[in-house]
Amino acid sequence: MALLTPEDLENLSSQLEHNNEIVKRVTGLDIMDLCEELYGAQPNSERVGIIPITAGNGIISNFTASLLFIVNYFGFEGFITEHPDVTGYYEAVSQGADIIMMADDHIFTAHNLQKGAIVSNHVATGIIYADIASRFLEASSKDILVICLGRVGYAGACHLAEKGFNVYACDPNKGFLQKAVDELGIKTYCSDDRKKFSMVFEATPNADTISEGMIEERCLVSTPGIPCGLPPEIGKKYRVDLVMEPLVIGVASMLYSVLRK
Repeated sequence: MALLTPEDLENLSSQLEHNNEIVKRVTGLDIMDLCEELYGAQPNSERVGIIPITAGNGIISNFTASLLFIVNYFGFEGFITEHPDVTGYYEAVSQGADIIMMADDHIFTAHNLQKGAIVSNHVATGIIYADIASRFLEASSKDILVICLGRVGYAGACHLAEKGFNVYACDPNKGFLQKAVDELGIKTYCSDDRKKFSMVFEATPNADTISEGMIEERCLVSTPGIPCGLPPEIGKKYRVDLVMEPLVIGVASMLYSVLRK
């Protein structure tokens, strides 16, 4: 979770409310309903043990408290362990946790101890942000653009390909791009084609990755990226609907994902 800062986690409640309104307007479903439909599951007061982890760069201020807010908001029963690391894990299991959530510098994971289901934040975030982009009610076609094919982007591209969308992708890493072409059957996006999209899933950790030549007017950009890949002036000019926040949507996807058998 090295990309997150305490400042990113401020005002999560207002960020959630803002993005929830956008998601419902552009897809017809709010985040909770979308998760239920995406994963075919509903929470049933599962206990979620949130374990602080001190490895690497250590605990991000407000991170576990932010997770607790999200867990409770989506209908789970959450608690933060008093102790971190292995002692915290023992504590969570001893207190009857059904689901464990913990993160270090390399991975953020949810593990359903009862069902044996486990997911990383990279995969769950990629799937839900890609799914949001694919549900745009005003989409002009089944074409969708994926920007960046790292762990988050590849998971989203795989989800979109499985849903039957015409997936185009770009990534400066030619190895990542070729892997997606070979394994998923997606198409390489070339700016020379001057093809524009009404649905964009952006999954980079960089600013200003979306140019005017990529998007149609009144399009949807769905991105978990920090910072945002959509330049503000382009977003305003093209009246773009932007779904972007640093934690809540991805965590919701994690929680619902591990409810499945």
